[in-house]
Amino acid sequence: MVTKDQRRRQLAREKFERQQARRVDHHRKSRQRNAVVAGVLAVVVAGVGTAWAAGAFDGSSKKKDDAAGATPSATAPTTAASKAPDPCEKPAAGNPTTATWKTAPAMSIDKSAKYTFTISTTCGDIPISLDAAKAPATVNSFKFLADKGFFDHTRCHRLTTAGIFVLQCGDPTASGSGGPGYKLPDENLTAFGKADPTSQMVTYPAGTVAMANSGPNTGGSQFFLVYKDSPLQPNYTPFGTMSADGLKVLNKIAAAGDNSGGQGDGAPNATAVINKATVTKS
Repeated sequence: MVTKDQRRRQLAREKFERQQARRVDHHRKSRQRNAVVAGVLAVVVAGVGTAWAAGAFDGSSKKKDDAAGATPSATAPTTAASKAPDPCEKPAAGNPTTATWKTAPAMSIDKSAKYTFTISTTCGDIPISLDAAKAPATVNSFKFLADKGFFDHTRCHRLTTAGIFVLQCGDPTASGSGGPGYKLPDENLTAFGKADPTSQMVTYPAGTVAMANSGPNTGGSQFFLVYKDSPLQPNYTPFGTMSADGLKVLNKIAAAGDNSGGQGDGAPNATAVINKATVTKS
């Protein structure tokens, strides 16, 4: 016969076993829940990485173009600043202009003449030979804007170091959304041949200077300088070519990296500011 004391110990043991079973079940469910959460996070992270690779953090509303995703649109990535060796000098005193215009300037250049766009930056001078014959509207606009001091004291706001290799400049606001107030037509888009039918890409060679945009015929004042051969859709007006000395300056800026924390698309670490820009006829 089971005594009251034995029965009490049996009930206590069963209660303990039930509590242990509940703990085991709780831990099992927690592990399953954590595994699910980890899986979801992995998918989210993968999705974010894929979105970046497709250019989704470009900040533009248009579809992105290149395989690595950093298209030279008229936008700038928003990233936290990080410290890096600065190969450039302190900018000259002065502030960017706030002037804008409702319409593009009337054609005033000689399409058969040679023009040089010289951007004197804190990192050195970058002379650019302009192609007035094949990109007359763009060259005419840059002559107009340079004469107005539009590029003076502006910061080159974007450096891309993965997939494509460009420094983007020409925005007085340094936000990626600034411009002269008018839009330019696309020009000279067949400069580098037809696109690969499988990838729809062409190579913008190192030394190329081309227009950034946010879609067809939306060029303004933002332009990009290519420091290494870059695969892009032929959507960006090439209108000039850097000299060898200019390319050396650009590579110095690129070597300092960007502040994107390894993503390869952010503001340059170098203090790349255009102190003065001029367009001269020769």
